[in-house]
Amino acid sequence: MKTSTLFTDRLRLTIVESSDLLKIHELLSIPEVDQYNALGIPTNKEVTEVYLEEWIENFRMRNEFVFTMSSLSDDAFIGLTSLRIGNPKYSIGSLWYKLHPEFWSQGYATEAVKKVLHFGFNDMGLHRIEAGCAVDNIGSIRVLEKVGMIREGHKRKVLPLKTGWSDNYEFAMLEEDWKALT
Repeated sequence: MKTSTLFTDRLRLTIVESSDLLKIHELLSIPEVDQYNALGIPTNKEVTEVYLEEWIENFRMRNEFVFTMSSLSDDAFIGLTSLRIGNPKYSIGSLWYKLHPEFWSQGYATEAVKKVLHFGFNDMGLHRIEAGCAVDNIGSIRVLEKVGMIREGHKRKVLPLKTGWSDNYEFAMLEEDWKALT
């Protein structure tokens, strides 16, 4: 299976490439995007390049699929989303996403996450897909709930954010949950 591009009604999700460095660095450098991100703002493009090279290598190894999100209508770069595959024995993936603030609250994250869930369950044959977010990250909580993920847990003070240690909500969806929704 060669997966490098997925499509939704409004989005093109394409596996990251080296040529995406500048737009990814810009996205990761936006303070609002970093607010609930334990990764932190990269100090320079070389730091972002290390992340990007790791994502490209992970794709080559078929254990993580990091996609750029672009608008089908005007090719605008909207953000990133990812599905990381865990130990094959457990058939579990985990997803994340980051959007440029000018595209927040327009349904793009929900649309992208639904496509990543479809990819994970239908194409990758996963049993379970998980996601986590800071308890104050209302936008992400809404996205995960809208796509049908179930809040399963609450971890205390697990995310090292700039504002201090944050609690994290744990969400998950099982393959049978996905099939019931589709």
